[in-house]
Amino acid sequence: MLNMNPQGGVANRDQGPNAGIDVSKQHLDACWLANELHLTNDATGWDELAAKLRHANVDLVVIEATGGYERGLVCALQSAGITVARVNPRQARDFAKSMGVLAKTDRVDARALRDFANVLAQHKDRHKYVTPMIDAERLALAELVTRRRQLVDMRVAELNRLEQAGKLAVRSIKKVIRLLDQQIAQIDHDADDHLDRHFKEQRKLLDSVKGVGPVTILTMSAALPELGRLQRRQISKLVGVAPLADDSGRRKGPRRIWGGRSDVRAVLYMATQSAIRHNPVIKVFHSRLIAAGKPKKVAIVACMRKLLTILNAMVRDNALWDPAKHDQSIKTA
Repeated sequence: MLNMNPQGGVANRDQGPNAGIDVSKQHLDACWLANELHLTNDATGWDELAAKLRHANVDLVVIEATGGYERGLVCALQSAGITVARVNPRQARDFAKSMGVLAKTDRVDARALRDFANVLAQHKDRHKYVTPMIDAERLALAELVTRRRQLVDMRVAELNRLEQAGKLAVRSIKKVIRLLDQQIAQIDHDADDHLDRHFKEQRKLLDSVKGVGPVTILTMSAALPELGRLQRRQISKLVGVAPLADDSGRRKGPRRIWGGRSDVRAVLYMATQSAIRHNPVIKVFHSRLIAAGKPKKVAIVACMRKLLTILNAMVRDNALWDPAKHDQSIKTA
Protein backbone atom coordinates (compact mmCIF):
# COMPACT_ATOMS: atom_id res chain seq x y z
CA MET A 1 0.00 0.00 0.00
CA LEU A 2 1.35 3.39 -0.99
CA ASN A 3 0.72 6.87 0.38
CA MET A 4 2.07 10.26 -0.41
CA ASN A 5 4.79 11.40 1.99
CA PRO A 6 4.17 15.10 2.77
CA GLN A 7 7.93 15.69 2.88
CA GLY A 8 8.15 14.62 -0.74
CA GLY A 9 7.79 11.41 -2.70
CA VAL A 10 5.88 8.24 -1.96
CA ALA A 11 6.13 6.24 1.25
CA ASN A 12 5.29 2.55 1.51
CA ARG A 13 3.32 1.90 4.67
CA ASP A 14 4.30 -1.77 4.64
CA GLN A 15 7.95 -0.95 4.12
CA GLY A 16 9.10 -0.43 7.68
CA PRO A 17 8.10 -0.17 11.34
CA ASN A 18 7.10 2.95 13.21
CA ALA A 19 8.75 4.43 16.28
CA GLY A 20 7.91 6.42 19.37
CA ILE A 21 10.38 8.64 21.22
CA ASP A 22 9.85 10.03 24.70
CA VAL A 23 11.86 13.23 25.16
CA SER A 24 13.09 14.70 28.44
CA LYS A 25 15.62 17.43 29.14
CA GLN A 26 18.55 15.04 29.50
CA HIS A 27 17.54 11.80 27.77
CA LEU A 28 15.66 10.15 24.92
CA ASP A 29 13.80 6.85 25.16
CA ALA A 30 13.04 5.34 21.77
CA CYS A 31 10.98 2.27 20.88
CA TRP A 32 10.32 0.55 17.55
CA LEU A 33 9.12 -3.03 17.13
CA ALA A 34 10.64 -4.79 20.20
CA ASN A 35 13.68 -2.51 20.26
CA GLU A 36 14.20 -0.02 23.08
CA LEU A 37 17.01 2.51 23.32
CA HIS A 38 18.07 5.05 25.97
CA LEU A 39 20.21 7.94 24.71
CA THR A 40 21.33 11.41 25.69
CA ASN A 41 19.31 14.34 24.36
CA ASP A 42 22.16 16.02 22.50
CA ALA A 43 23.69 16.05 19.03
CA THR A 44 25.51 12.75 19.66
CA GLY A 45 22.31 11.04 20.74
CA TRP A 46 20.32 12.52 17.86
CA ASP A 47 22.81 11.30 15.26
CA GLU A 48 23.04 7.81 16.77
CA LEU A 49 19.27 7.46 16.97
CA ALA A 50 18.74 8.78 13.43
CA ALA A 51 21.26 6.25 12.11
CA LYS A 52 19.54 3.35 13.89
CA LEU A 53 16.09 4.40 12.71
CA ARG A 54 17.31 4.75 9.13
CA HIS A 55 18.92 1.32 9.34
CA ALA A 56 15.61 -0.12 10.59
CA ASN A 57 13.83 1.64 7.69
CA VAL A 58 11.43 3.33 10.12
CA ASP A 59 8.44 4.88 8.36
CA LEU A 60 7.02 7.32 10.93
CA VAL A 61 8.29 8.65 14.27
CA VAL A 62 5.90 10.14 16.85
CA ILE A 63 7.28 12.61 19.40
CA GLU A 64 5.50 14.66 22.04
CA ALA A 65 5.96 18.42 22.10
CA THR A 66 7.98 19.09 25.26
CA GLY A 67 8.46 22.82 25.39
CA GLY A 68 11.40 22.89 22.99
CA TYR A 69 13.47 19.96 24.29
CA GLU A 70 12.39 17.98 21.23
CA ARG A 71 13.31 20.66 18.68
CA GLY A 72 16.87 19.56 17.98
CA LEU A 73 15.84 15.93 17.64
CA VAL A 74 13.05 16.77 15.20
CA CYS A 75 15.46 18.74 13.01
CA ALA A 76 18.04 15.93 13.13
CA LEU A 77 15.50 13.26 12.15
CA GLN A 78 14.02 15.35 9.35
CA SER A 79 17.49 16.12 8.03
CA ALA A 80 18.09 12.36 7.94
CA GLY A 81 14.97 11.92 5.79
CA ILE A 82 12.79 10.45 8.56
CA THR A 83 9.14 11.49 8.73
CA VAL A 84 8.20 12.95 12.11
CA ALA A 85 4.83 13.68 13.72
CA ARG A 86 5.10 15.99 16.72
CA VAL A 87 1.88 15.59 18.71
CA ASN A 88 0.23 17.33 21.63
CA PRO A 89 1.12 15.55 24.93
CA ARG A 90 -2.56 15.50 25.89
CA GLN A 91 -3.41 13.58 22.72
CA ALA A 92 -0.63 11.07 23.36
CA ARG A 93 -1.72 10.55 26.96
CA ASP A 94 -5.36 10.17 25.99
CA PHE A 95 -4.34 7.53 23.44
CA ALA A 96 -2.33 5.63 26.07
CA LYS A 97 -5.29 5.66 28.47
CA SER A 98 -7.61 4.45 25.72
CA MET A 99 -5.29 1.47 25.28
CA GLY A 100 -5.40 0.73 29.01
CA VAL A 101 -1.91 2.04 29.70
CA LEU A 102 -2.24 3.81 33.06
CA ALA A 103 1.37 3.59 34.25
CA LYS A 104 3.70 6.40 33.23
CA THR A 105 7.46 6.07 32.86
CA ASP A 106 9.77 7.16 30.05
CA ARG A 107 9.97 3.63 28.65
CA VAL A 108 6.21 3.08 28.93
CA ASP A 109 5.58 6.41 27.22
CA ALA A 110 7.93 5.47 24.37
CA ARG A 111 6.01 2.23 23.80
CA ALA A 112 2.69 4.09 23.84
CA LEU A 113 4.05 6.60 21.31
CA ARG A 114 5.17 3.70 19.11
CA ASP A 115 1.63 2.29 19.18
CA PHE A 116 0.29 5.78 18.43
CA ALA A 117 2.67 5.95 15.46
CA ASN A 118 1.31 2.64 14.17
CA VAL A 119 -2.18 4.15 14.14
CA LEU A 120 -1.20 7.45 12.53
CA ALA A 121 0.89 5.72 9.86
CA GLN A 122 -2.24 3.93 8.59
CA HIS A 123 -4.58 6.89 8.99
CA LYS A 124 -6.23 8.17 5.84
CA ASP A 125 -5.32 11.75 6.85
CA ARG A 126 -1.79 10.86 7.87
CA HIS A 127 -0.39 13.94 6.15
CA LYS A 128 -2.23 16.22 8.59
CA TYR A 129 -0.20 14.89 11.50
CA VAL A 130 3.24 15.05 9.92
CA THR A 131 5.39 17.94 11.12
CA PRO A 132 6.57 20.17 8.25
CA MET A 133 10.29 20.59 7.73
CA ILE A 134 11.62 23.28 10.06
CA ASP A 135 13.83 25.72 8.18
CA ALA A 136 16.65 27.46 10.04
CA GLU A 137 15.35 30.97 9.30
CA ARG A 138 11.92 30.29 10.79
CA LEU A 139 13.47 28.52 13.77
CA ALA A 140 15.65 31.57 14.49
CA LEU A 141 12.61 33.84 14.19
CA ALA A 142 10.65 31.60 16.57
CA GLU A 143 13.44 31.92 19.13
CA LEU A 144 13.23 35.72 18.90
CA VAL A 145 9.45 35.58 19.38
CA THR A 146 9.84 33.36 22.43
CA ARG A 147 12.48 35.63 23.93
CA ARG A 148 10.36 38.73 23.30
CA ARG A 149 7.41 37.10 25.06
CA GLN A 150 9.62 36.23 28.03
CA LEU A 151 10.89 39.79 28.30
CA VAL A 152 7.38 41.25 28.06
CA ASP A 153 6.17 38.88 30.80
CA MET A 154 9.06 39.94 33.02
CA ARG A 155 8.28 43.61 32.38
CA VAL A 156 4.62 43.08 33.33
CA ALA A 157 5.73 41.34 36.54
CA GLU A 158 8.04 44.23 37.44
CA LEU A 159 5.30 46.79 36.75
CA ASN A 160 2.97 44.86 39.04
CA ARG A 161 5.62 44.87 41.78
CA LEU A 162 6.12 48.60 41.30
CA GLU A 163 2.57 49.33 42.40
CA GLN A 164 3.16 47.83 45.86
CA ALA A 165 6.87 48.60 46.27
CA GLY A 166 8.28 50.81 48.98
CA LYS A 167 10.59 53.74 48.29
CA LEU A 168 13.76 51.66 48.72
CA ALA A 169 12.67 49.06 46.17
CA VAL A 170 11.25 51.45 43.55
CA ARG A 171 14.67 52.50 42.25
CA SER A 172 15.74 48.91 41.68
CA ILE A 173 12.49 47.99 39.94
CA LYS A 174 12.66 51.01 37.63
CA LYS A 175 16.24 50.10 36.65
CA VAL A 176 15.12 46.59 35.76
CA ILE A 177 12.18 47.96 33.74
CA ARG A 178 14.51 50.27 31.79
CA LEU A 179 16.83 47.34 31.08
CA LEU A 180 13.89 45.21 29.91
CA ASP A 181 12.71 48.04 27.65
CA GLN A 182 16.16 48.16 26.07
CA GLN A 183 16.22 44.40 25.57
CA ILE A 184 12.73 44.36 24.03
CA ALA A 185 13.75 47.15 21.65
CA GLN A 186 16.84 45.16 20.65
CA ILE A 187 14.77 42.01 20.05
CA ASP A 188 12.32 44.05 17.94
CA HIS A 189 15.23 45.42 15.90
CA ASP A 190 16.72 41.95 15.36
CA ALA A 191 13.34 40.48 14.44
CA ASP A 192 12.62 43.34 12.05
CA ASP A 193 15.96 42.77 10.32
CA HIS A 194 15.37 39.00 10.17
CA LEU A 195 11.92 39.47 8.64
CA ASP A 196 13.32 41.80 5.98
CA ARG A 197 16.06 39.34 5.03
CA HIS A 198 14.05 36.10 5.02
CA PHE A 199 10.29 36.84 5.05
CA LYS A 200 10.08 40.11 3.15
CA GLU A 201 7.36 39.05 0.71
CA GLN A 202 5.05 37.57 3.33
CA ARG A 203 5.60 40.58 5.55
CA LYS A 204 4.61 42.88 2.71
CA LEU A 205 1.39 40.95 2.15
CA LEU A 206 0.34 40.87 5.80
CA ASP A 207 1.33 44.49 6.37
CA SER A 208 -1.12 45.60 3.67
CA VAL A 209 -4.08 44.65 5.90
CA LYS A 210 -5.45 47.28 8.28
CA GLY A 211 -5.39 45.94 11.83
CA VAL A 212 -2.44 43.61 11.31
CA GLY A 213 0.56 45.08 13.10
CA PRO A 214 4.24 44.20 13.60
CA VAL A 215 3.71 41.75 16.49
CA THR A 216 1.02 39.85 14.57
CA ILE A 217 3.24 39.64 11.48
CA LEU A 218 6.20 38.50 13.57
CA THR A 219 4.24 35.81 15.42
CA MET A 220 2.46 34.46 12.35
CA SER A 221 5.68 34.32 10.34
CA ALA A 222 7.41 32.40 13.13
CA ALA A 223 4.67 30.20 14.60
CA LEU A 224 2.37 29.57 11.64
CA PRO A 225 4.42 28.20 8.72
CA GLU A 226 1.25 26.56 7.39
CA LEU A 227 -0.24 29.97 6.51
CA GLY A 228 -1.18 29.90 2.83
CA ARG A 229 -0.72 26.13 2.56
CA LEU A 230 -3.94 24.85 4.14
CA GLN A 231 -7.64 25.19 3.37
CA ARG A 232 -9.63 27.72 5.42
CA ARG A 233 -11.22 25.13 7.71
CA GLN A 234 -7.88 23.45 8.34
CA ILE A 235 -6.05 26.68 9.20
CA SER A 236 -8.94 27.71 11.49
CA LYS A 237 -8.73 24.44 13.42
CA LEU A 238 -4.97 24.69 13.62
CA VAL A 239 -5.12 28.13 15.22
CA GLY A 240 -8.11 27.20 17.38
CA VAL A 241 -10.81 29.52 16.06
CA ALA A 242 -13.04 26.93 14.39
CA PRO A 243 -16.36 26.16 16.13
CA LEU A 244 -16.38 22.53 17.25
CA ALA A 245 -19.56 20.48 17.63
CA ASP A 246 -20.66 19.12 21.01
CA ASP A 247 -23.65 16.91 20.15
CA SER A 248 -24.80 13.60 21.58
CA GLY A 249 -28.02 11.86 20.60
CA ARG A 250 -30.81 14.42 20.59
CA ARG A 251 -28.76 16.97 22.50
CA LYS A 252 -27.33 19.77 20.39
CA GLY A 253 -24.63 21.45 22.43
CA PRO A 254 -23.27 24.93 21.76
CA ARG A 255 -20.33 25.18 19.38
CA ARG A 256 -17.07 26.18 21.05
CA ILE A 257 -13.51 26.88 20.02
CA TRP A 258 -10.94 24.71 21.72
CA GLY A 259 -7.24 23.87 21.45
CA GLY A 260 -5.00 25.24 18.72
CA ARG A 261 -1.95 27.49 18.86
CA SER A 262 -2.57 29.88 21.71
CA ASP A 263 0.29 32.26 20.84
CA VAL A 264 -1.06 32.77 17.31
CA ARG A 265 -4.63 33.04 18.56
CA ALA A 266 -3.64 35.72 21.09
CA VAL A 267 -2.11 38.04 18.48
CA LEU A 268 -4.95 37.30 16.07
CA TYR A 269 -7.41 38.42 18.76
CA MET A 270 -5.62 41.75 19.19
CA ALA A 271 -5.38 42.23 15.42
CA THR A 272 -9.10 41.53 15.10
CA GLN A 273 -9.97 44.06 17.80
CA SER A 274 -8.05 46.67 15.82
CA ALA A 275 -9.56 45.53 12.51
CA ILE A 276 -13.10 45.82 13.90
CA ARG A 277 -12.43 49.51 14.45
CA HIS A 278 -10.24 50.38 11.46
CA ASN A 279 -10.72 47.76 8.73
CA PRO A 280 -13.94 48.51 6.79
CA VAL A 281 -14.47 44.90 5.69
CA ILE A 282 -14.11 43.37 9.16
CA LYS A 283 -16.03 46.26 10.70
CA VAL A 284 -19.03 45.66 8.42
CA PHE A 285 -18.86 41.90 9.04
CA HIS A 286 -18.82 42.44 12.82
CA SER A 287 -21.71 44.92 12.68
CA ARG A 288 -23.76 42.49 10.63
CA LEU A 289 -23.23 39.71 13.17
CA ILE A 290 -24.17 41.95 16.09
CA ALA A 291 -27.29 43.13 14.23
CA ALA A 292 -28.24 39.48 13.71
CA GLY A 293 -28.23 38.98 17.49
CA LYS A 294 -24.92 37.12 17.85
CA PRO A 295 -23.26 37.44 21.28
CA LYS A 296 -20.31 39.81 21.28
CA LYS A 297 -17.71 37.11 21.95
CA VAL A 298 -19.15 34.92 19.19
CA ALA A 299 -18.98 37.85 16.78
CA ILE A 300 -15.35 38.55 17.73
CA VAL A 301 -14.32 34.91 17.19
CA ALA A 302 -16.13 34.88 13.84
CA CYS A 303 -14.18 38.00 12.85
CA MET A 304 -10.93 36.34 13.97
CA ARG A 305 -11.74 33.39 11.74
CA LYS A 306 -12.65 35.68 8.83
CA LEU A 307 -9.45 37.69 9.19
CA LEU A 308 -7.36 34.51 9.38
CA THR A 309 -9.10 33.14 6.29
CA ILE A 310 -8.35 36.34 4.38
CA LEU A 311 -4.67 36.32 5.43
CA ASN A 312 -4.40 32.65 4.47
CA ALA A 313 -5.84 33.34 1.00
CA MET A 314 -3.57 36.36 0.49
CA VAL A 315 -0.43 34.37 1.28
CA ARG A 316 -1.65 31.44 -0.83
CA ASP A 317 -2.33 33.67 -3.85
CA ASN A 318 0.61 36.01 -3.18
CA ALA A 319 -1.86 38.90 -3.36
CA LEU A 320 -1.98 42.19 -1.49
CA TRP A 321 -5.07 43.29 0.42
CA ASP A 322 -7.95 44.04 -1.94
CA PRO A 323 -10.88 45.58 -0.02
CA ALA A 324 -13.25 45.25 -3.00
CA LYS A 325 -12.56 41.52 -3.31
CA HIS A 326 -12.94 40.75 0.37
CA ASP A 327 -15.95 43.02 0.76
CA GLN A 328 -17.64 40.97 -1.96
CA SER A 329 -16.74 37.71 -0.18
CA ILE A 330 -18.31 39.07 3.02
CA LYS A 331 -21.55 39.91 1.20
CA THR A 332 -21.83 36.44 -0.29
CA ALA A 333 -20.75 34.58 2.86
